[in-house]
Amino acid sequence: MSTTLSPSPRTRISRGKNRAVTDRERLHTFLGEALIAHLGVTVGSGEDAHPVVLPTAYGFDLDGPDEGGSIYLHGSVAAGWLARALERDVCVTITELDGLVAARSGFHHSMNYRSAVVIGRARLVEDPDERERALALVVDQMIPGRWATLRPATRKELAATAVLALPLAEASMKERAEGPVDDPADIEAGVWAGVIPIHRVAGAPVTADDATGPAPEDVVRRAAGLGA
Repeated sequence: MSTTLSPSPRTRISRGKNRAVTDRERLHTFLGEALIAHLGVTVGSGEDAHPVVLPTAYGFDLDGPDEGGSIYLHGSVAAGWLARALERDVCVTITELDGLVAARSGFHHSMNYRSAVVIGRARLVEDPDERERALALVVDQMIPGRWATLRPATRKELAATAVLALPLAEASMKERAEGPVDDPADIEAGVWAGVIPIHRVAGAPVTADDATGPAPEDVVRRAAGLGA
């Protein structure tokens, strides 16, 4: 597996090259930390063709069968976008916001962030063992260890759920983690500038009205970790 990112013209970063991440291991670390992906797919045909971007949970397996490892997405088999996602290349974007950068001019306002883009042809996961592993990875991305505590999925549930896999080979990542970058004249003017840090914080687990007993260890541990 290549240890560098941007192996193709489609994912090669052309603007803001100083923010490009070139170490693939940093991408892997980021995938383990983030929670939400957005899937970009073209639906419709002819003059009616148009892009749709859908938020979704995800999981990933660096040892998956696809080149560079596999990122897994799931959805309803009845979803209109599903067939289209298999006909053309798709784009998956994962972003975490880390801060609001208040500069001395509107032009230089920015955000601190980490963002990854993966482009490729998705495939429908049909092997039963891979499907179950993929669904477990999606659940455990939200709450590590959760899948092992749940009852097995029913045939009806599995029949209603589609799992897509996308190779991680064609990917890029950018990040910004700095203060404002202002023009010297604006700095001399004495206007305040700085960063509002943004951290993802979780509250204590809220037990469902129809649940019994305290929140399990995996849930409590996850909530505590997100609040750290």
